[in-house]
Amino acid sequence: MKCTDNTGGGQPSMYTEREWVRIQARERIEIKKQRRLILAAAALAAAAALLAFLVYYFVLRSHDYTLFQPYSRSDEVFGSGSSLMSDNVAAPFADDLCVVNGDVNAEAVSLTAYSAGVFDLNRRETVYAKDVFTRRSPASITKIMTALITLKYGNLDDIVTVTPIVKDIEYGSSVCDIKEGDVLSLRQLLYGMMIASGNDAAMMIAEHIAGSVENFVSMMNEEASLLGATNTHFTNPHGLTDPDHYTTVYDIYLMLNAALKYDVFQDIISRTNYYAEYSRIDGSPVAVTWESTNAYFTNAAEAPDGITISGGKTGTTEDAGACLSIVAKDLYGNPYISVILHSSTKETLYPEMNQILSLIE
Repeated sequence: MKCTDNTGGGQPSMYTEREWVRIQARERIEIKKQRRLILAAAALAAAAALLAFLVYYFVLRSHDYTLFQPYSRSDEVFGSGSSLMSDNVAAPFADDLCVVNGDVNAEAVSLTAYSAGVFDLNRRETVYAKDVFTRRSPASITKIMTALITLKYGNLDDIVTVTPIVKDIEYGSSVCDIKEGDVLSLRQLLYGMMIASGNDAAMMIAEHIAGSVENFVSMMNEEASLLGATNTHFTNPHGLTDPDHYTTVYDIYLMLNAALKYDVFQDIISRTNYYAEYSRIDGSPVAVTWESTNAYFTNAAEAPDGITISGGKTGTTEDAGACLSIVAKDLYGNPYISVILHSSTKETLYPEMNQILSLIE
């Protein structure tokens, strides 16, 4: 076959028809390859753009968003959102407590008592505070913690046989007058300790719950730490004087607030007396009525108008002075904890308690 001239953009004259067909086929293949490469590059560019957008939206932009509501529990980044129940979100330690940093309304009344405080349980506000973080001897107010440990770890239906440990107390201190060999319930011991302020009952409770008084005191100190009562240290379950036995008004508030969560405790402190029947070592019966040491319950003291006393715990030693911790309610039934440590005498204790209770609106 002869070569022809390339005058119209057709086959060049230097190629035969067969060669030209091969060349055009190769060119068509190359063009298809180039088109595939262009399409692949375009797809890769689109994927990269999409990835960049997703990184921006879900990583960078989401962090910018949280700056507006960083503590919202419903926030999609740091909050609980729809994937967590609200019960799984930890509450702050003091979320349900009164928080105080120093004296509050200290000039509103004039007290001889060394330390005092009034705490609004519903509003979680401090109504009055005077030296509430100063360590002082608490006397029998100690028994609030003894009661709390008993309710938390003991079985009130346990039957207890009194051991010689009840004699290991200061002569002349307040007692329920239980004897070695007496058989009574842990419930009776608890009521007697709180109402009649029996130191002998406190010793027997401690030994029964923990196996020894020393072990029980360790439990008291551990519980105080758990409550955040960091200025408290116990050496016994009853409150008789010891230089290493101390607490503060604020720590008493923490202990009493915790004990009030038990219905039995509320019943105990609300009683003016308690009648108990038990037996001596020889089986002879004993019947006794333990009377409250709280002057508000014996009609020796009267609360201010509009205030009702729901209960509390007294304490008196030479070192501690006259002490009182109570639960009071206003006209609307709102509860308050009020504490006085080291008033000069019992005669000044209740008038001074009335002064700070009068600050309740």
